[in-house]
Amino acid sequence: MSAITTSSTVRQEVRTGATRQRLYPVVMHLVMAGAVFLVTFPLIYAFILSTQSTHLGTLVPGSALIENYQDAWRQANMGLLMRNTLIVALSVAVGKIILAILGAYALIYFRVRGGMAILGLIMLTHLLPLPVRIVPTYELLTDLGWVNTFQGLTVPFFASATGLLLFQQFFRTVPTDLADAARVDGAGPFRFLLSILVPISRTNIGALFLIEFVYMWNQYLWPLLVANSDQTRQIQIGIKLLVATDAVIDWGTVMAGALMAIVPPLIVLLVLQRSLMAGLTTATDDV
Repeated sequence: MSAITTSSTVRQEVRTGATRQRLYPVVMHLVMAGAVFLVTFPLIYAFILSTQSTHLGTLVPGSALIENYQDAWRQANMGLLMRNTLIVALSVAVGKIILAILGAYALIYFRVRGGMAILGLIMLTHLLPLPVRIVPTYELLTDLGWVNTFQGLTVPFFASATGLLLFQQFFRTVPTDLADAARVDGAGPFRFLLSILVPISRTNIGALFLIEFVYMWNQYLWPLLVANSDQTRQIQIGIKLLVATDAVIDWGTVMAGALMAIVPPLIVLLVLQRSLMAGLTTATDDV
């Protein structure tokens, strides 16, 4: 009798386990679908609003899609704003990568006196956000005559403690035998950097480029202070100008401008998403 009871219990546990195995993927997919919906719903709603000329607030797309996007492009001079923002975002991303690679290379492969103290001071800049440094930096740019210039929009952002730490951690994982072999073959320090370290750092370069490009594309406070002319104005300020009107705000046009503004960073994200994941995973494993 006990054997029959045990066998029945075992079969019941097996059926329960099989049921759980079937339900688990379904539940997880439902959870992920819900998370995706919550994340993408603001964009979906913004797109719906960008198609409407009246009846704002409904979830039914309107018929003013082309008209709203044409109005946003014309009123905000979107082509010029995208060009300006693209120049700034690319310049800062490339400048940060170059300085981060050179700084990490110097700290790892050269005997820099007080190297750890220098690294510590650089990392302390993480404790000073932009609003804390904005007044002295703006005064410096005023003295240099860099207000309303691309230099003023880009140069203050070239230094990157995050990039320096990222490349330093990666360079530590490179075997020293590789540097010794390059030295024996007659490769100098600069040749070793360009021919060996930079090519094997592609994922880290892609990850840092993506992070810094999106960060600079979304900057609002600094361009608001420094770029006051049409020739240097950034796209985030241009979207704000669509809202700053004495008449009734046309939210369809505003949403159309906002959606156009996210296209370039979205393209960069889709192209470099693998580099982002690989670079961040490498940095996490090395820390």
